[in-house]
Amino acid sequence: MKKSRPILWLLIITAVASAGYYGWHKFGPEAGKTQTAQKGPPRAPAVPVSVAPVQKVDFPVYLTGLGTVQGFNTVQVRTRVDGQIDKLAFKEGQIVQQGELLVSIDPRPYQAALDQAKAKKAQDEASLANANLELQRAMKLGEFATAQRVDTQRSTVAQLTAQIAADEAAIANAQTQLDYTQIKAPITGVAGLRQVDIGNIVNASTQTGIVTISQVEPITVIFTAPEDQLPYISEGQKTGALKVIAFTTDGKKTLAEGKLAVINNQVDTASGTIRLKAVFDNKDHALWPGQSVSTRLLVRTLKDATVVPDDAVQHSTNGLYAYTVNQDNKAELHKIKVSYAIDGHSVIEEGLSPGQQVITGGQFKVQPGSLVSTAVASSSPAPPQNKVRQE
Repeated sequence: MKKSRPILWLLIITAVASAGYYGWHKFGPEAGKTQTAQKGPPRAPAVPVSVAPVQKVDFPVYLTGLGTVQGFNTVQVRTRVDGQIDKLAFKEGQIVQQGELLVSIDPRPYQAALDQAKAKKAQDEASLANANLELQRAMKLGEFATAQRVDTQRSTVAQLTAQIAADEAAIANAQTQLDYTQIKAPITGVAGLRQVDIGNIVNASTQTGIVTISQVEPITVIFTAPEDQLPYISEGQKTGALKVIAFTTDGKKTLAEGKLAVINNQVDTASGTIRLKAVFDNKDHALWPGQSVSTRLLVRTLKDATVVPDDAVQHSTNGLYAYTVNQDNKAELHKIKVSYAIDGHSVIEEGLSPGQQVITGGQFKVQPGSLVSTAVASSSPAPPQNKVRQE
């Protein structure tokens, strides 16, 4: 028993030493160096990016601009006779119909002038009747009446006949003046703020009008386009009236859609633009005379255009470029050429092909050949049919 105890302690010490030696090799500094040497340099993590497909679609080309709304017809209502206003038959801001009474001017002086003209005609008609009787009597006398008397009587009849014609003209003029005391709407439109009140004296020589009427159904918008686009506009007009869309000045709300009606007959050499007029039905009165709007004129449609989101297009000192993701999930740089870009989409002339995946987000972390992760990828839809060309 005494001999076995040293052997037992020797075995225990040997086991502890072996365990320590194993642990030092397994978990000590040398072990870390060995594992690092076996694994090699650390691998860079994949860069998360957003992607969208390069699409092949029909892309409408629009010209953008600013315009001013004008009434289709605008009339400043003035009096054509002098007198005192007895009645205002309209309300400011109301829609008045053509022929509707607007203002009544005191008609009594003009009614009196008409009655006087009618009385004068009756008087001349009586004189003419008497002259005709005298002529008939002179002609019945035959050889007992001198030729001079007959000729004189015939002249009297002719003069009175002419006088009656003049009376009829005077009656017509007096009736017209009387009618002018009832001022009626020359067009259908919206009445503006009145410039005079009941009881005021107005006269035909005054330039100040009584009220302005603007026709708002339909209504027009005057806007401009660059002169270099005139050939495209003229060519498009040959196949039919070009579509024009009116927006609020911030471009966020569509107000109305109309048609291009007129191309001005000359270019403004000072600004290098051409004035255009579009007509809108404006049934809902979304457009109002004097209003400023943003306009979009459809010039033509690019067939099978290569289109990408604007976010995919990057700028550098060497021009435009975009990143695509290849089959190995690595980024590839492509130099591109853009012809049109607005409302979130760009037309690519060179550098990309339909079907490729372009990076639309996270490019600031990407380098050519970088490993990317498209876990947050999003597909951008094709541009809608009201895309606008950016000049």
